[in-house]
Amino acid sequence: MTGLQITDVSLVHGDGEDTVTALDHVSLTVAPGEFVAVLGPSGSGKSSLLAVAGGLTTPTLGSVKIGDVELVGKKNKELSKLRREHVGFVFQSSNLVPALTALDQLRLPTTFGKYPDARDPLDLLKQVGMEHKADRRPHQLSGGERQRIGIARALMVRPQVLLVDEPTAALDRKRSQEVVELLAAETREHGVATVMVTHDHDVIRHCDRVYEMVDGRLSPKV
Repeated sequence: MTGLQITDVSLVHGDGEDTVTALDHVSLTVAPGEFVAVLGPSGSGKSSLLAVAGGLTTPTLGSVKIGDVELVGKKNKELSKLRREHVGFVFQSSNLVPALTALDQLRLPTTFGKYPDARDPLDLLKQVGMEHKADRRPHQLSGGERQRIGIARALMVRPQVLLVDEPTAALDRKRSQEVVELLAAETREHGVATVMVTHDHDVIRHCDRVYEMVDGRLSPKV
């Protein structure tokens, strides 16, 4: 069974002399329970890859599938529903809602529809070691704690695919290891297909496969 399958995808912006190729014939398959890292410098296409994988951006060419569902060609309403039900995003800045407590951050995704398989938010907070901060708001949490809440929120509706953008960028080495260990454990325990883009070479030992992206081209790291 395939969690995420990206096949011969290109993403081109602009026309004529202003053309920029963000992704150049990229292919990547990630199975359920597999944790894949993508390394590369800023501007190499890593964020574009996540945007295409999660249905936030439509590629110029190629195919993107989550499970057996083809994303390319779907209408915006269909893509929004697919993202809510099958894709978890972990943003670099954690992207928490300032007015909500940690517990309410986790409840938020379930307010957009019926999710009979949604996880218990208190239990999920416990799994990420944050049950004692359930009533705290983002400004009362450290960077590492906000990242843990962001990860837990992304896992609330049991996504098939988890897309993680630079989760360790603002963390020290110890917290970076803890966050990536948590992502790896959740990926394998719950059969999620996870793609993490990062600059941090220290955390890739937790990943099953590592790729490098340079100028929009993806290749296995040697």
